[in-house]
Formats: sequence, structure tokens, C-alpha cells
Amino acid sequence: MTKREFAGRLCRACAVVTAAEKELTEIDSRFGDADHGLTMTKISKAVSQAVENSEGGIRSMLDDAAMAVMSLNGGSAVPLWNTWLDGLQEEAPEGEEIDVPGLKTIFARALEEMDDMSGAKVGDKTMMDALIPASQAIAAYEGDDEGELFAAAARAAAQGAEATRQFVSKFGRARSYGEKTIGTPDAGAVSMSRFFQGLAS
Repeated sequence: MTKREFAGRLCRACAVVTAAEKELTEIDSRFGDADHGLTMTKISKAVSQAVENSEGGIRSMLDDAAMAVMSLNGGSAVPLWNTWLDGLQEEAPEGEEIDVPGLKTIFARALEEMDDMSGAKVGDKTMMDALIPASQAIAAYEGDDEGELFAAAARAAAQGAEATRQFVSKFGRARSYGEKTIGTPDAGAVSMSRFFQGLAS
């Protein structure tokens, strides 16, 4: 996959997240600050613009995206997304091409960085409920087609986000609502799922 193709997938991922702003706001309004939709639109626009304007190779492109997010003011999603994007760039190739083994490497590294920062596991009702299964699907993929790899990740992320309906929130403002949060999906997991949906499209 060329840098241009990767950039196209990233921009489509950002567009899908931006299109979900109202949905994310509505979910977050139930037990959160009702700002997740707006925050994710800010993040998506910053990433998309950075990717489109990046002049270096793939590592430089991902680094530009992480830096653009780091400069934003917003909710808890900003440092989390900055950490994940920064993790993606750490072992990304400096050139303009990346193959499936390279993709597996960068997504594994990004998950490690997120795990260190977040501490949340599957079942804690956070963005990690979508990110962990998606990252595991990428790690388990044995083919050589990046489209199939992202499709597998998107399916896993969607299932993970949907599963958060069954969980009690253990982080953030929603934690204080306890079992009342059962039945509502986690906004962060849904936005991460939408991002992988866009990567796969």
C-alpha cells in the first residue's frame, strides 16, 4: 500500500467519524459531558488536514497527524488519540510504502502505547473495547491484502463497540451512574469503531 492509498483510507476514516457526530453526541449526552461528538469531529478534521498536507513518508504523515491532535483542546479523547497515533508512527516506515507485515507492526505498537496509558481492558466500557479486538484481528490476519485486514479489524471493532451495551462504565463521568449505563454503548468505542469502518472502506 502506498502512502497515498493509506492517506486516502485515513481521510475516509475521519469522514465516517465526522458523519457520526450527532450519534456520538447523543450517546455521550446520556452519562457523559455530551462533547464526544464535537471532540471527535475536531480530532478527525485535524488528522485529515495533517494527512492531506503531509510532505514526507508514511512515518512523517502519521507523526504529523499525532502532532495535530496533540495541539487540540478537548475532552479525554484528545490525549488518547494522540497517544494511539503517536504509537502508529513509532515503527512506521520512513518511505512511501507499507505492506501487511508493516501494518501489523504499527498497529501492535500503537496498542502497546494505548495499553500503557489507558489501563482499560475489554469490558471496562471504553474505546479500548473496540480498539483491542480490532488490533487483535489485525495481529491474527494471515493474508496479504490490506483491504481484507482492515475489513477484519472493522468487524471486530463493531462487535466490540456493540458489546459495550452490556457493560457497566468503569471510567470517566459515566462511572458514577453504575448499572444505569447498561443498555447504552460507550461513545468512545463507537467512534473508534467508526474509524475502523472508514479505514476498511
